[in-house]
Amino acid sequence: MAVVERAYRAFFRTVLMRMDPEAAHHAAMVVIRAIGAAPVADAVRRRTTAGGRPVTAMGVRFPTPFGLAAGFDKNAIALRGLGALGFGHVEIGTVTARPQPGNPAPRLFRLPADGALINRMGFNNDGAEVVAARLRRLRRRGGLPIVGVNIGKSRITAVEDAVDDYRFSARLLAPLADYLVVNVSSPNTPGLRGLQELDLLEPLLAAVLAEAGATPLLVKIAPDLDDDAVRHIGALAARLGLAGIVATNTTVRRDRLRTPARQVEAMGAGGLSGPPVAARSLEVLRVLREALPADACVISVGGVATAGDVRARLDAGADLVQGYTAFLYRGPGWAASLNRVRRAVRR
Repeated sequence: MAVVERAYRAFFRTVLMRMDPEAAHHAAMVVIRAIGAAPVADAVRRRTTAGGRPVTAMGVRFPTPFGLAAGFDKNAIALRGLGALGFGHVEIGTVTARPQPGNPAPRLFRLPADGALINRMGFNNDGAEVVAARLRRLRRRGGLPIVGVNIGKSRITAVEDAVDDYRFSARLLAPLADYLVVNVSSPNTPGLRGLQELDLLEPLLAAVLAEAGATPLLVKIAPDLDDDAVRHIGALAARLGLAGIVATNTTVRRDRLRTPARQVEAMGAGGLSGPPVAARSLEVLRVLREALPADACVISVGGVATAGDVRARLDAGADLVQGYTAFLYRGPGWAASLNRVRRAVRR
């Protein structure tokens, strides 16, 4: 696998870095979809996840604690291929009630010196009805990894009407998901992060919980909340009976970057992901683990790049761990290599 990673890094430097980041992403999706269409995809998935330590979280059996965070496969078009690459679960989305194109391009930027990304995609997706129909067809065929569905507010929907918007998506998608996530923490949809305020968050989560039925429901929070706000959301999740919390989304902060400030400023607004988020994401995990009941699930995401990062999150109390940004920098063998290394991990 080290040979694969070295080859990919050379390809990344000489080819992908010359491409627009979003164009490179679309090209990668074509390849991953082709992998998933191969007759041996299901057998490959079982092999690439076999080194992981199976865990049960939210009543669901995961072949490995490590999965792919939301944002990579927004529309559930590459699930089989991503499973074959070694991701034990894939969180699709963010999916909104209405289809939307997202923000104008350019909207995805690399920071190679930091191993990071800035994105202001703006929940570009096919909409809940189309994604639900696609998931239904995929479920009939089988051979999928564990599938989480991340839902967010449509851009055209006013904040005061957000509850009905989320309920619509949950009604369609929860029956097709292994777990469901309410995203109130992306910095790229106007007004969305305001839904993390408790007086707005409680009725929203209660309404989606009613729609979710037997499907486990989590809420995804921002790393930019202070510790008291994290504790309050943890208490709210416990009081409502949510399955847990996904921590954390991207950050709007830009401190302690190696990339020159002038370059970062030229990239503009958006959420920063990758290693610069790691320390705060780990802090939030520790706060949540103290605030939540022992049986509540915490999915830790943000700056996870190495087996040591995964081990640190599990040791700090995460039930599941997700990555995304390092996938772009480290290539197709990344998830499978982490699964093999984690064979010795114990909590």
